[in-house]
Amino acid sequence: PKIELIDMREELKKGNRSIFSTRLSEEIQKNIEMSRQTILLLNRRGYSTFVLCRNCGYVAKCANCSISLTYHALYDRLTCHYCGYTIKAPKVCPMCKSSYIKHFGLGTQKLEEEVKKQFNGCTVIRMDSDTTSFKNSHAAILNKFREENINILVGTQMVAKGHDFPNVTLVGVLAADSILNIAEYKAPEKTFQLLTQVAGRAGRGNEPGRVIIQSYNTENYSILAACNHDYTSFYNQEKLLRKEMNYPPFTNIAVAILSGSNDKKVMENSNFVKDIIFQYFKDEAKDKNMVGDPYEILGPMKPPIARLKNKYRWRIVIKCSDLEVLLNVLTKTSDDFNRIKGNDSSVQLSIDINPVSML
Repeated sequence: PKIELIDMREELKKGNRSIFSTRLSEEIQKNIEMSRQTILLLNRRGYSTFVLCRNCGYVAKCANCSISLTYHALYDRLTCHYCGYTIKAPKVCPMCKSSYIKHFGLGTQKLEEEVKKQFNGCTVIRMDSDTTSFKNSHAAILNKFREENINILVGTQMVAKGHDFPNVTLVGVLAADSILNIAEYKAPEKTFQLLTQVAGRAGRGNEPGRVIIQSYNTENYSILAACNHDYTSFYNQEKLLRKEMNYPPFTNIAVAILSGSNDKKVMENSNFVKDIIFQYFKDEAKDKNMVGDPYEILGPMKPPIARLKNKYRWRIVIKCSDLEVLLNVLTKTSDDFNRIKGNDSSVQLSIDINPVSML
């Protein structure tokens, strides 16, 4: 389908403070009048809050890493969850000095309400983790959308996955750059994947499809490649960046998470585990006559989800190009940790090598 990219910074300059661009509003209204269906995607996740300037598109980023800083409301600070860099949350934009800098926090529930307000009389159904928590709820929502010809389906990434609705002729993506601002190196890849997937939901019947993508970051290579249906250019650019930053597939990444109910105790154990890892790497390097530093240890630090299921979490990130060495080190570390703590189960250690998600 034809994809149109809308710069929301320009919409703001024109005085449009709505979550919908003028173009998307017009196309949604047209679809409603013609009894055709629309899918609106907003991939809003609770822990991916970031700080953004709505005037110039500035996003607060780490001074040491090419990732965005995560906002922590409790301390009113921005923190990098890879290297621990932290700054006070700015009240004005450091780039343009605008006061339009704030925490980006629109969710699908608010989007559903805004749709009902702006498009009076239209029918709307929402599909996200809140509405699909019951048995068979996914199928029920999709069947209702299809059989009752509901005007608009609002949802998170689950609305992008392989659905075939012949009457869907319009797909709108709100805040396409929101995934780019989560604190992990796979963010551009996930952005490209999701935009490509959701674009494929439009125009699967006899009528041609249209896709309108709204973003504050219209220069990002992953968004531009998705708009042009150009996998090759995205792959080539991402490969160069991964190599430069020493990310997979040019190395292996392991994440060791320590968790427990006592934050101080978990922190102390994480420092202890880091020391074990460091010593075993030194031994491996000596045994194998490895040149230079074939490994890198980051942390311990608090991960983006610092507390989960009432347990505090600390994270150690390890990079190592030799998978066999990495496996040996982490196996010995795990064995030592479990042997030393004995029957004390107050702190748990989990290790994931080349994880799907760093969060």
